[in-house]
Amino acid sequence: MAKKLALIVDGLVDSFHKYGGINHLDGVNLPSRDAVVEITRDLLRLVFPGFYDKDPIHSNQLTEYTSELVSSLARRLENEIHRSLEYRPCDECDKNDLPGTAARVTQEFLSELAGVRAVLQTDVTAAYEGDPAAISNEEIILAYPGIEAIAVQRMAHLLYRRHVALIPRIMTEWAHNKTGIDIHPGAVIGPHFFIDHGTGVVIGETTVIGRRVKIYQGVTLGAKSFPKDAKGRVVKGIKRHPNIEDDVTIYAGTTILGDVTIGQGSIIGGNVWLLDSVPPRTVVYQEGGKTIMKTAAADLERMIGHTHGAGI
Repeated sequence: MAKKLALIVDGLVDSFHKYGGINHLDGVNLPSRDAVVEITRDLLRLVFPGFYDKDPIHSNQLTEYTSELVSSLARRLENEIHRSLEYRPCDECDKNDLPGTAARVTQEFLSELAGVRAVLQTDVTAAYEGDPAAISNEEIILAYPGIEAIAVQRMAHLLYRRHVALIPRIMTEWAHNKTGIDIHPGAVIGPHFFIDHGTGVVIGETTVIGRRVKIYQGVTLGAKSFPKDAKGRVVKGIKRHPNIEDDVTIYAGTTILGDVTIGQGSIIGGNVWLLDSVPPRTVVYQEGGKTIMKTAAADLERMIGHTHGAGI
């Protein structure tokens, strides 16, 4: 048995040398995935006090509760951000003072959470007003996967904007794993955003979503193509995902790809495949295997009749 185990060890060590692209050896200490997940859980406690706690919180405890939670989060998040900066310093970082940069970024991030809460209240309102099955804000926060995924993405986006590596993506992929909703931390999302049902929703990195947008399960806002440089490598950092303007509704199973714009007030029916921009106040739906675009009121009513079952 000892000889067999020795052979196994030798084979694995040999693979570490042969396939080095999936090792992280002799480098800086990367952010801990487990630590980031625990931080994300506590951030949800902070933005939704009383919803993610085992014991009830009373108003007279709020200051002490918040102070203790913020202090704990600041210490742990600063440590993980420092690790991230050691792995990949941001362009504007003082590379001679990464601990100081980590402290500054942590403080700036935490100072923006009150503003995130203001936007999340509009998201909860959008869910309540947009889903006839919703009976209360409490049900939405406790039970709707879309709200949890949006909350995590809005917080991760603050770190993404500051070019903090790894941590924002760990946060949103944890939410993806929990909810089935995949929102890249780079996506820019306006207030009053509602994802109904949610399973299978994908929102890419350079997507821009306006105000009062509603999407259903299985919607993909993705990239159409991946340009390559002279050496055949995929070009990073370019705009490649859709722009969804204010007051747009996108029904289940629709795929919209590329740097296209869905105009204000448009309604995109279920199972539509779009590679082109759509003018404002346009109805898009499938009929006889073809994609139809109409702006007349009659067509609007017809499309709604085809897709009313998307909301339960």
